[in-house]
Amino acid sequence: QVQLVESGGGLVQAGGSLTLSCAASGRTFSEYIMSWFRQAPGKEREFVAAITWNGLSTHYADSVKGRFTISRVNAKNTVYLLMNNLKPEDTAVYYCAAKRSVGSTLSGEYVYWGQGTQVTVSL
Repeated sequence: QVQLVESGGGLVQAGGSLTLSCAASGRTFSEYIMSWFRQAPGKEREFVAAITWNGLSTHYADSVKGRFTISRVNAKNTVYLLMNNLKPEDTAVYYCAAKRSVGSTLSGEYVYWGQGTQVTVSL
């Protein structure tokens, strides 16, 4: 069992930066693929970024590629999402999620979810 708690959301002006954190409980954090998803009002939850258990491989949605960076520190049971050059369309609730085995961009394949953290980007 893994429990996930996100933090670091807030209000930022367009062009600004934020770093989200996701702290995981449990001794097997390093066994999980970790991902970030986001959900804007009235829209479906969408994939943002994923990172393998050892941090050597990452994958990003086209909409955030080059602006967002996912990373993890297994010794701290934490995964991060550095978001640069934020745009109003990045406004959403951001969730971290965990799954074993093969990575996926499909939210339905993730077993564990955090409660989400709000990111609001103003003009």
